[in-house]
Parts: sequence; structure tokens; C-alpha cells
Amino acid sequence: MNFGQAIQTCMGKYTTFDGRASRSEFWWFYLFTVLIVWGASVVGGAVFGDPAGLSLLANIIFLLPILAAATRRLHDTGRSGWWQLLSITVIGIILLIVWWASEGHGEENDHGPPPESMPA
Repeated sequence: MNFGQAIQTCMGKYTTFDGRASRSEFWWFYLFTVLIVWGASVVGGAVFGDPAGLSLLANIIFLLPILAAATRRLHDTGRSGWWQLLSITVIGIILLIVWWASEGHGEENDHGPPPESMPA
């Protein structure tokens, strides 16, 4: 999956917390959200003199889509999306990053078929 496909897929499933997401889908979309929030911060600082306001708005807009994509990514590794609650702790964030970067299960699991074999 490329950058554009990942954005299209994740924004199309912005509140879909079931199913699975491939590593490329999740990481390309994560990069997209980081770039949008960074860009909003730069524009907010240059235009309004307050970089936090516009970047906060971008963070709020992309909160559900990134949570849904992260949940689907955890599903691909055979874990529940509730594991994201670990992000409250520093150690938990490290563990989540490792899981998000891990290869998914190649066979069907409780959350559906592997992302590559799912119809587009």
C-alpha cells in the first residue's frame, strides 16, 4: 500500500474499529497525520501567531481516524485495540510501537482475514 492509498483507506474507515490494517497502511497514515499537524502548527504560528491553536484543531480532527487505524493494526497482530490504553505510560508507548511495527499474522484471526487478501 502506498501513501495515497493509505490515506484514502484510513479516511474512508475513519470510525471503523473492526477489521485489520497492514503495517504500511498504518505507518503511511501516521506519517500523514504527523505532517498535517506539523503543517497546521507552522501555518498557525505564521498566520495567527499561535502555533498551538491550529495544530490542536488538526489533532482533534484526526483523533478518531488514527485511533481506528491503530486499533485495526493491533488486530492484525492478534491483539485487542484496548491495548492502546497502555499509551498512558512511557513503557506502554514503547510496547505499542513494537506491536505496531511487528509483522501481522498471515492467516485469518478473530478480527478477519489478512489485510492484503481483503477486497478493496
